[in-house]
Amino acid sequence: MRKLVLVIAFCSSLSVFAQDFKTYGEAFVKTSPTEAVALKKLDLSNTANLEVEGEVNAVCQAKGCWMTVNLENGETMRVTFKDYGFFVPKNLAGTKVVFKGKPEVTETSVSELRHYAADAGKTKAEIMAITEPEIALTFVADGVLVPKVN
Repeated sequence: MRKLVLVIAFCSSLSVFAQDFKTYGEAFVKTSPTEAVALKKLDLSNTANLEVEGEVNAVCQAKGCWMTVNLENGETMRVTFKDYGFFVPKNLAGTKVVFKGKPEVTETSVSELRHYAADAGKTKAEIMAITEPEIALTFVADGVLVPKVN
């Protein structure tokens, strides 16, 4: 009986450390992700597939078709989803997620930036204030793991 109690106690403690996720897009197992805040310090030229963990800053409020993740010094990185093949919940702001795919430095056109601003619910004045393309670190995710809420 004493061994049974110890086994139950041990298994219960493991569940505290195990994280249960809902998968969006391609399924993968969380291993040892790179923190999003460290991405700008990495050499991304030969990175084929990278697992990243970061806090969601915002999500497309139209469909959940993109999210931004916090980087250092108040900067964010836009994460889109491979082939527009899946969406994430629109209420993820403030949630730490894990995503896997390819980071890259891209130039985003004014029209696309305005589209993203509209998706994010920005005012017409804020949207029209966008007049320059943006060169930034972006990410195309094959899959996203979102912690399940019990």
